[in-house]
Amino acid sequence: MKLAQRVQRIKPSPTIAAAAKARALKAQGVDICDLTVGEPDLDTPDFIKEAAMQALREGYTKYTDARGMEPLRKAICEKLERDNGLHYTPDQIVASCGAKHALFNAFQALIDPGEQVLIPAPYWVSYPDMVLVCDGEPVIIPTTEETGFKPTPKQIADAITDRTRVLLINSPCNPTGAVWERELLEEIAEIVLKHENLFVISDEVYECLVYDGRKHVSIASLSERIKERTIVVNALSKTFAMTGWRLGYAAAPKPIADAMAKIQSQSTTNPTTFVQVAAIKALREPGDFPQKMLELYDFRRHMIVTALNNIDGVRCRMPEGAFYAFANFQEAIDLKGFKDDYELCDFLLEKAHVATVAGSAFGAPGYLRLSFATSEDTLQEAARRIKEALWGDRH
Repeated sequence: MKLAQRVQRIKPSPTIAAAAKARALKAQGVDICDLTVGEPDLDTPDFIKEAAMQALREGYTKYTDARGMEPLRKAICEKLERDNGLHYTPDQIVASCGAKHALFNAFQALIDPGEQVLIPAPYWVSYPDMVLVCDGEPVIIPTTEETGFKPTPKQIADAITDRTRVLLINSPCNPTGAVWERELLEEIAEIVLKHENLFVISDEVYECLVYDGRKHVSIASLSERIKERTIVVNALSKTFAMTGWRLGYAAAPKPIADAMAKIQSQSTTNPTTFVQVAAIKALREPGDFPQKMLELYDFRRHMIVTALNNIDGVRCRMPEGAFYAFANFQEAIDLKGFKDDYELCDFLLEKAHVATVAGSAFGAPGYLRLSFATSEDTLQEAARRIKEALWGDRH
């Protein structure tokens, strides 16, 4: 059967595949410590659920504007002004079916065949494949633990060519938890502004999870000039534990927002209508849920990083944001004779019944991503099992 070339260029999401393996074993009755999950383990707050149910009772079951109903876009504008110091008007906002959808729309609007997107690695697994679907070329910029998994301005400047169209920023970062400081963003903004056809897509979906007194800074907030070159992408998925609700949004210069809305009008039309109503409630009256989640995950962050660093052959930086520990297992891989991090993942799943995601999926061979968006008991048991599986023969 002949399929389109774009399908053959991309691969299924490795994180979804890893989670599926874990679910299959759970279905067989195997006790799995699942650290693959890319979503909060907390439930959506009741006040948001009630708002959705009330919206259904009131008949919010019809189509809306493709870019989302105006009250939602106004609420998004209010949120961006309040939390990020960003002033937008509703016609610059496009609400979509999750941040992934917003990113896809942005790439579709900006990239022509053969044009390049700069993607710092480690990166979220979907970025390169989204670019490939658009017939673009992902250009990977490697980073290291020594730089805090952040690119240097020189790396970015050196990577720009006459085909470079987009620089992708993900801060806080999935999978590393890196948070890009204002000073770094200011230097990067200066570089971007030297190239008239270069835009920034800033994925800020983990903005509510920033630790140790750090502050999330959106590059778009640095000046009006860089704001005119930036598409800010966010969602309610992480902030309000609403991953399955599928409600994200983008804020962009009006011509780009219009282009994204046009693309969306020919794909999904609008995000689910009653979810939009619930999102208005969440955005305008967030309550203390995001802060409580931050405090909980901060505690778990210290727990899992400490436990991982007590395993021979494993080294783990303390993440600055998000809810992932990105641990260097290369020494353990070498000592135990594994071919690569994928083989180590399979070993840990089969022998220790611990599900993780290989760092190679994020452009970082030798690492594993372990989500701490799960219970303390699960994290403690997972670390114990990993240590036992790797080094139990020493006892």
